[in-house]
Amino acid sequence: MQDWLAPILALLALPRFGLTTLFVAAFISATLVPVGSEPVLYGLLRLNPEMFWSAIFVATAGNTLGGMLDWWIGYGAHEVVDKYSHSKHHTRALDWLARLGPKACLLSWLPLVGDPLCAVAGWLKLPFWPCAFYMLIGKFLRYITMTTALLYIWPVAPG
Repeated sequence: MQDWLAPILALLALPRFGLTTLFVAAFISATLVPVGSEPVLYGLLRLNPEMFWSAIFVATAGNTLGGMLDWWIGYGAHEVVDKYSHSKHHTRALDWLARLGPKACLLSWLPLVGDPLCAVAGWLKLPFWPCAFYMLIGKFLRYITMTTALLYIWPVAPG
C-alpha cells in the first residue's frame, strides 16, 4: 500500500471515527470520484447496529452535499464547450432532463449515472434548492433500502 494512504486510512478507521468516516466516504462517493460509501455504512452498522438512524442520516447528508457539489461543478462547466454537444443521444438526454426539471435529481441514487446527473442539472441551470431537495430524497431512500436489505433481508454471518 502507498505510504501516504496508510495514515489516511488509519485516521478514518472504523469504529474510532465511525460517523466522520461515513460522512467523508458518502461525500466523496457522491462526487464524480468512483468510490462507494455502502461498504462503510454496512461495516459501521455491523459493528454498531444501534447507530442505524444516525448512520443513515449522516450518509444521506454527506451524499447529498456531494451531489450539491456536483451541481455546482456542472453549473460552472456550462461555459465550457462540450465535444459531444451535437450528438443525437446527448441532445435527447438534455431535452429529457430539461423537461423533467429538478425531479430528475430523484435519480441521483443510481449507480454510474446519478452523480453525473447532478452535474448535468447544474449545467442546465436547474434550480439549485429543488434539485438538492430531490437529491436528498433519492439518496435517503437508497440508503434505507440498501442498508435494510443488507442487514435484515440478506444478512451475512460475521466471521
